Amino acid sequence: MSDKLKVGILGATGMVGQRFISLLDNHPWFEVVTLAASSRSEGQRYEDAVGDRWKIEKPMPERVKDIKVMNVRDVEKVASTVDFLFSAVDMTKEEIRAIEEEYAKTETPVVSNNSAHRWTADVPMVIPEINCDHFEIIEAQKKRLGTKRGFIAVKPNCSIQSYVPAIEAWKEFEPYECVVTTYQAISGAGKDFNSWPEMVENIIPYIGGEEEKSEQEPLKIWGHADMEKGEIVKSDDIRISCQCLRVPVLNGHTAAAFIKFRKNPTKEQLIEKLESYRGFPQEEKLPMAPEQFIKYFEEDDRPQVKADVNRDKGMGISIGRIRKDSIYDYKFVGLSHNTIRGAAGGAILCAEALTVKGYIDKK
Repeated sequence: MSDKLKVGILGATGMVGQRFISLLDNHPWFEVVTLAASSRSEGQRYEDAVGDRWKIEKPMPERVKDIKVMNVRDVEKVASTVDFLFSAVDMTKEEIRAIEEEYAKTETPVVSNNSAHRWTADVPMVIPEINCDHFEIIEAQKKRLGTKRGFIAVKPNCSIQSYVPAIEAWKEFEPYECVVTTYQAISGAGKDFNSWPEMVENIIPYIGGEEEKSEQEPLKIWGHADMEKGEIVKSDDIRISCQCLRVPVLNGHTAAAFIKFRKNPTKEQLIEKLESYRGFPQEEKLPMAPEQFIKYFEEDDRPQVKADVNRDKGMGISIGRIRKDSIYDYKFVGLSHNTIRGAAGGAILCAEALTVKGYIDKK
């Protein structure tokens, strides 16, 4: 019998579900035992349910191929097989909010990749290197749900990972205004070039809902947990304006950012703060944590998607081209892997932090 925590994946046949499976293969703490998807896949071997739709670079892990897919709506049945769940279900936001709460009420923690609960007041939305302290709001959430063990935690939007870590590292210089344009990979829409040939040699200057997420979610991350009110209160220390473009790249979101500070840092100070930044995952040496959270590239032509997106197994943030600006104080370029750090990998890192902090354990 394994001492690992038993894990289930909701929405296991989709691209993010596949990424969860790939990243969790041989994880030292977690073992995937349950895969759930829509009724179309129910009862099939996972390999048969996915068929030719496996989208991850690495082959499908052997140990999951024969797992029989369960119906994601059989909440009690699925929950009874696991210690906790990752959620990547493809439903409406209303359906996702409802079903994730159903699972939580079975006393099963849910770590979600979905956006549906990001603005639920007592659900922590966490980049573990930045705001692990927000997990304390889980106690208020449990009171609302009437649970002792079950809760929901979420990771934030994929695109903000490419610039929020840099701004966080520079907090002592009091950044107060930021303008960002993100250039986002097609895998963020669950696509590859075979399924979205229109994106070849094309740019689409609109991604539904993305700009609001990119402007508002960082404010919740930089907010604080008000335990009396039972909610995360947004920060009002900084304003962000964002444009989001879909570009013909498979994996990797790039951001071009302009920033103003109340204090007057030098370029050398900004670089030093990036390179030395450490968070809870690095201090605790969590399995998914990059050894160096943020790396600065001195070269004028870096970071690049092809060269740098997989740095530290896709969990590292890459920053480059810090320079003075004629209108803002500084400008820079950031890069993050959208389906690893920005999706499944970020959620796994949250689960590891929750485990260390005692929120997730064996049933």
